[in-house]
Amino acid sequence: MIWMSILAVIALAIFLFFRLNPQFGGRLTREWKEQYAHSPQWDGKQFVNQTTTEMSISLKEAPALLREQFSDRASRSPQTPLPILPFDAKDWSEYSEVPAFVWYGHSVLLLRIGGKTILIDPMFGPDASPIAPFQVKRFSTGTLALIETLPKIDAVLLTHDHYDHLDLASFRRLKDKVSKWIVSLGNARHLLRWGVNSDWITEMDWWDQTTLDGISITATPARHFSGRGLTDRGGSLWSGFVLNDGTYNLYWSGDGGYGAHFKEVGEKLGPFDWGFMECGQYNERWHAIHMYPEETVQASHDALVKSAIPVHWGGFPLALHPWKDPIERFTASADDTGLNYFTPRLGEMIRFDQAPAPSAWWQHIS
Repeated sequence: MIWMSILAVIALAIFLFFRLNPQFGGRLTREWKEQYAHSPQWDGKQFVNQTTTEMSISLKEAPALLREQFSDRASRSPQTPLPILPFDAKDWSEYSEVPAFVWYGHSVLLLRIGGKTILIDPMFGPDASPIAPFQVKRFSTGTLALIETLPKIDAVLLTHDHYDHLDLASFRRLKDKVSKWIVSLGNARHLLRWGVNSDWITEMDWWDQTTLDGISITATPARHFSGRGLTDRGGSLWSGFVLNDGTYNLYWSGDGGYGAHFKEVGEKLGPFDWGFMECGQYNERWHAIHMYPEETVQASHDALVKSAIPVHWGGFPLALHPWKDPIERFTASADDTGLNYFTPRLGEMIRFDQAPAPSAWWQHIS
């Protein structure tokens, strides 16, 4: 009887933790599911990819994978924190008529297009696994404080709801700087729980299009998954984005595995002046949802990207590969296939009217 009482208390504690902890965002209720039912990507229970997408991790393999995650950690993270150049507000505003961007590692991008400032996947937090018993520490330090240095944000774009892309600590610092949130379908419920006015949120299904003061924004397919808790896997959609101000055309691939959608995006909306392409956190066990660097290069060619910028690396040790592996393999493959690319330092501002100097900055960091 005592053991049953103890188990009941433990079960209640777990239930309350998942129900009350704001990190999990909004619950996937029946009402939300009914709203998602209009989407071609909703199969009646969850959002799905265009092609069958599975991760080959069995329960039997889980202990071995866990051991691998805590072995050979020296090569998976830099020995010293990756430096981030300070934001220069004057330079950012001085040439507002041309596109510019600042990459802050992983998938955080400050982007200017059409004179507007847009922040994409604004995860500035120090831990990519804030609810787990073990931290997944960021390669750079003090990143949350960077938010205070940013200019006024005209809109935030959110590709999906994973913790390495949507961070509650970052959100709390950004909330008063942002009045427009453009998110993949299903992600509004998280922002609503955190106090965002529903009038400030635009949800987008694949191929939906909206405008931001003359800038066309289209949500594009990706091959990935979603979820922040135990019961909401596939409960929100994952996307890329295309931004076009009538002169410049930019592509943000979003997270995901390689697939025919890259060629489809290029044929429908390309070619692209810049393509910010996912490159990192891959493994053979989850190859379907994260590309190998060589596939990132091929995806850039497929999507008709003129200049590619590899992202989703330089931030967290979310996979088992050495931290430099994504960029080294990407640049080698890009050079072999004739793909033009940029490899900016963290915090470096890149302007469209100034070709960035070639840089292999990671080679000088152990």
